[in-house]
This record gives sequence, C-alpha cells and structure tokens, in this order.
Amino acid sequence: MSADRSGPPGPDGRHETDAERLDRNWSSLIQELRVVQTGVQVLTGFLLTLPFQNRFAELPAAMRWLYLGIVAASITATVCLIAPVAAHRMLFRRHRIENVVTAAHRYAIAGLGLLGIALTGVAILIFHTVAGVWAAVVAGVIFAALFAAVWVLHPWHQRRGHSA
Repeated sequence: MSADRSGPPGPDGRHETDAERLDRNWSSLIQELRVVQTGVQVLTGFLLTLPFQNRFAELPAAMRWLYLGIVAASITATVCLIAPVAAHRMLFRRHRIENVVTAAHRYAIAGLGLLGIALTGVAILIFHTVAGVWAAVVAGVIFAALFAAVWVLHPWHQRRGHSA
C-alpha cells in the first residue's frame, strides 16, 4: 500500500510522508558526515603524532597547552561526528528514526563547531612555530572569522530567507 501524495505539499513543496522525510533527512545527513568524518579523523591522527616529534619539546608551554586544547577539540569533534552512526546502530529497527535524526543533527552541529575550533588552533600553532606570535594571532583571527562567516553566518543568513 503506497502513501497518499494527493494532498497539499509540505512546507518545502514536497509530497512525502513523515517517514519518507525522515529517511531523506537521515540519508542527507549521513552523506554530509561521510565528507567531514574522514577529514577530522586524519586531523586527529596527525595531531596524535606531534608529541613524538623531536621539535615538539621546543614549543613554549603556552603552545603545548594550546596543542592539548586542539587535540581535545579534535577528538571530541571525532566523537560527535561519528556518534550518529553509533546511535543508528543502537536504535536500528526500533522505530526511533526521528530521535536518531534529531540527535544526529545536533551532534553534527557540535562536531563542526569543534572542528572549526581545532582547525583554527592548528593554524595558530603552525603560524606561531613558523613565523612567530604576531603571525599566529593574525592567522587565528582570520581563520576564526572565516569559519564563522562560512560555516555560521552565511547559512544563518540563508536560513532567514535572504538570497545569496
């Protein structure tokens, strides 16, 4: 028996059941997470090797603390961005897809925010090591502003209904 699609479309102009909408949202979210999961895992793996490099001991104490903050943000981002897969496995065939999609959306937002923080921190660490404190400050401000503009402000502006 097929779903009734003869009624008026939903707010997004689609003729779909709630279950179809949830399946579409889940599929879309998983595709997005596939893109970012690989990147955050590579970043985290790279960061975990740094303390074992000879030059790491030369970092000032402040930069070592920054490094620990970056690693914490990167690992937490990894956890958040993989959490939807774990939730889906735990709730599979329990008719809880709405809960999974809602939680996955929140984890994805948190993971992206933490990834932005980690990447900004990595830029600060690298610019400090290569060019000094002022280059690190400038790079940190520029990259933080770039992440905020591209990942938060532009989508928020679009969400409010403004054109590109």
